[in-house]
Amino acid sequence: MLINFFKIFFSILLIIYQIPVYSKNNYINEFNYKDLSNYFSAKVSYDNQKNVDALKFFKSSKSLINKHNPYLKQYIFSLVLEGKVNTAIKELKSSEDRKNSDFFEAYLLLIIDSINKNDFKKTTKYLNNLPKFSGNDTLNLIIYESIKNYNFLFENKRMPSNDSTFSNLTLISRAFQSCYLGKKQTQFYFFDLINNKEVDYSRYIFFYINNLIEQNKFQTAKDTTDQIDLLNSSLLIMQTKNWIDNKKLKKFTEIFSCKSESNILSEFFYLIANLYSSQNDFEKSNFYINISNFLNPKFKFNLSLLVENYYKNNNYKKTENILNNFNKNDDIYYWYKIKKKASIISNELGTQESLNFINSKFKKIKNPSLKILFDMANITKGFEEYETSIVYYNKVLSKISLNSESRAEILYRRGSCYERLGQFEKSDKDLLNSLEINPNDAYVLNYLAYSWLERNYKIDTSITMLEKAHKQKKNDPYILDSVGWAYYLVGDLIKAEQFLRKAIKIMPDDPIVNDHYGDILWAMNRKTQAKYYWQSVLNFENTEDDMKEKINIKLLKGPKKI
Repeated sequence: MLINFFKIFFSILLIIYQIPVYSKNNYINEFNYKDLSNYFSAKVSYDNQKNVDALKFFKSSKSLINKHNPYLKQYIFSLVLEGKVNTAIKELKSSEDRKNSDFFEAYLLLIIDSINKNDFKKTTKYLNNLPKFSGNDTLNLIIYESIKNYNFLFENKRMPSNDSTFSNLTLISRAFQSCYLGKKQTQFYFFDLINNKEVDYSRYIFFYINNLIEQNKFQTAKDTTDQIDLLNSSLLIMQTKNWIDNKKLKKFTEIFSCKSESNILSEFFYLIANLYSSQNDFEKSNFYINISNFLNPKFKFNLSLLVENYYKNNNYKKTENILNNFNKNDDIYYWYKIKKKASIISNELGTQESLNFINSKFKKIKNPSLKILFDMANITKGFEEYETSIVYYNKVLSKISLNSESRAEILYRRGSCYERLGQFEKSDKDLLNSLEINPNDAYVLNYLAYSWLERNYKIDTSITMLEKAHKQKKNDPYILDSVGWAYYLVGDLIKAEQFLRKAIKIMPDDPIVNDHYGDILWAMNRKTQAKYYWQSVLNFENTEDDMKEKINIKLLKGPKKI
């Protein structure tokens, strides 16, 4: 907090020396210490995520808005972050004559305004100013090149020939460009995206379905959604299936059309917002998601990214405010709201209060969907309510077909609950049945094999299973730990040490990995090193009490002989 104070203080000093009106002759009339005070207060509020308060202070100094570019930029950011994109654009347009809006986001907002008004010539004029801000920022460069191509598309009604290569983003832009022009290959572009095995493009199922419906290909849309894994789908995809199943086809075209320039740009800025979020730059992410929402306010699904950003940034008040935008009558969004509020309660009041809250809300749902039942199974499992969790998994299994791809995952999850309860016969049965459906699932192989190792059961078979899992997931720390531990149990200390060393590099703060590595080092007569790793276990916040007791015994007597 002290560091932030000094940052703000020095920013204010810079303002004093940068603003030309600050002189003996005229500063009293045009610029005074009240301006500085307002700026200071605005910065403090802004940095503490109190954006409404920040705006009050920013607006109070017209002198700084009119004269100082960094101040205007901060003010514009505050407006957009508060969802007041139109106001931000009006402020920038009034600043144009004063040449006070010379920053990337200013031209970007003016570009959005001109595209919305189909003034593509003016868009080109603004675009010419963007390259000077794009050089050192990869995402700014992507935004510039992409909007340039979209503007060409909108103005000339043909695809740009010089479409820049930005890997996955280029594939997505081509799909929307093709859709905008009504080309036959549009469906193939979207189909290729959603079937990509390297990247999760499941979001584009919605846009694929949307395009199919515009082409009156309802049966193809229905066949596609019938294959959706609802248990692990996003809100958008769950809603997509719900609308198809209930034949609410107008819902698709009401919220999105690739014939709309603003709708296409809205989706593009959502992608940019998502990229910034993945880099933990939540301020930039929220800036672009608000632009996306401004361009297509009917596409409420994108608000979930705002929710996640504010939640990750520990701004729970703002998180709840955005959650209130979701329709109470929509089960999909209602349940999402409940889960997120439960997470907030867990952080603020503790896990028991969180569990009580979500249980009370669940009881009020008359006919819970398959997804809700699955979520309750996973939630109670996370709270170590394993018997309750098994009841929910049983209900899910009773509602899905024997041929469902989700069956393997549910059996795996239920099997892990049985294992935690010490019901090993039932656990083994579920995990083996899961592997019968999906024999190459690295995580199920790892879980079952490690369970056997813990029981000193089928050691050789366990090693074979773990080697199979490791071939698929070479850098997974949990699998590396399991393989290393297996080799330790059969006395191959060299291999055991090699695997545990890799695991601890990837996951240095894990108590079990450190404990295992200590045991191996002790067996190799590297006792000082062994004690170092055991001592580390005692210092970790997530080390359970029973494990601490075992470690303390090891530090005194060494580990039990295997």
